[in-house]
Amino acid sequence: MSDREANTTLPSVGLGTMGLDGESGVKSVRTAVEMGYRHLDTAQIYDNEAVVGRGLAESDVPREDVVVATKVWADKLGYHDALASTTESLERLQIDCADLVYVHRPIDAYDPKRTLAAFDELVDSGRTRHVGVSNFSLSELDEALDLLDAPLFAHQTELHPLFYDPELVSHAQEHDYYLVAYSPLSAGKVFDVPELSEIAEKHDADEAAVSVAWLAGKENVVTIPKASGEDHMRANLAAADLELDDEDVRKIESIEREEELFPE
Repeated sequence: MSDREANTTLPSVGLGTMGLDGESGVKSVRTAVEMGYRHLDTAQIYDNEAVVGRGLAESDVPREDVVVATKVWADKLGYHDALASTTESLERLQIDCADLVYVHRPIDAYDPKRTLAAFDELVDSGRTRHVGVSNFSLSELDEALDLLDAPLFAHQTELHPLFYDPELVSHAQEHDYYLVAYSPLSAGKVFDVPELSEIAEKHDADEAAVSVAWLAGKENVVTIPKASGEDHMRANLAAADLELDDEDVRKIESIEREEELFPE
């Protein structure tokens, strides 16, 4: 992965914050940052940007040490709405500039030319350092690459042992942007996959660690498991250090069971 503008890089494991809310959510975010998480992922539709902002602000870690990413929801993807809603997101997050802002889904108000022009303006106006897209198909990714003036920094998509698209991984590697894998534990379903259980036993680990390690070990791929409890957050962070061998990877990628959690 080459250096990007502003030298922003994404660590192998970040924190997905969907569902973190209220005072307990603030505490979870603060704990995660102080534990070592350096990538916080939120979205307008999660309705918790203020929670994430407070958690970061109340931590003892400098703002500039943490990548803060949010996503513009589908009904705000018109040119002016994208600009205005991102400004509102920054206010809720208590930051002057996001590190990464995504198009959340290419539906509803999404218009490739107008929407992506707005995202270029977000960079030019200093509201974000980088732009990304989320839940895009290969053809939509190619279109975005063609239309954006700013480099495409990341594509966030569902990716886990029960829903794996190697073409999306290859595309990210070919065009040198991050693939940010969400729901890496398949909403807990990874604990009921025999192939993962076999690999976990082999490495004296659990199925969650195997899933995170498999993703984190791929070039240009990072992952953002959601967790609220300290033990799970610590385990997810440590899982990046688990080294799987080629046999393990082949076994994971040959799993025939397929379950997509968030179809369009």
